[in-house]
Amino acid sequence: MNISVSITDQSTPKYQQVWELREAILRIPLGLSLRNEDLSRDNINTFFIAEQEGQVIGCVLMEPKDAETVQLRAMAVYNEHQGKGVGRLLVQALEEHAAQSGYKKIILHARKVVLGFYKSMDYRQVGDEFVEVGIPHYHMQKVI
Repeated sequence: MNISVSITDQSTPKYQQVWELREAILRIPLGLSLRNEDLSRDNINTFFIAEQEGQVIGCVLMEPKDAETVQLRAMAVYNEHQGKGVGRLLVQALEEHAAQSGYKKIILHARKVVLGFYKSMDYRQVGDEFVEVGIPHYHMQKVI
């Protein structure tokens, strides 16, 4: 598989690849675009990227919420790489980084279609279904 996971931010050339991935996987299928969104939160996020042969194939963002909590957000993996462990590698890297940084809990908004993925990684559903970006989501969390 030969996939590497690293941390990057908006100041690197990889950010454009991350933006294109998020657009292709998280927005275009919903008839939306990142061009119409406020991306100012990206400034405070840590970007975890999965690369293969120098190309970004997956990403996840970590956003600090308070002294003990971070939010996992904008998880995306290109379709041809889904189901091959890329998402798991990204989430594990985020979890390790969060724990090493002193955080105690990770929260996220999981799309209904990926609820099983997060449950398989020991995240638990908190509360009822809600709608975000026009589709069903669930609040989830994990104590680390």
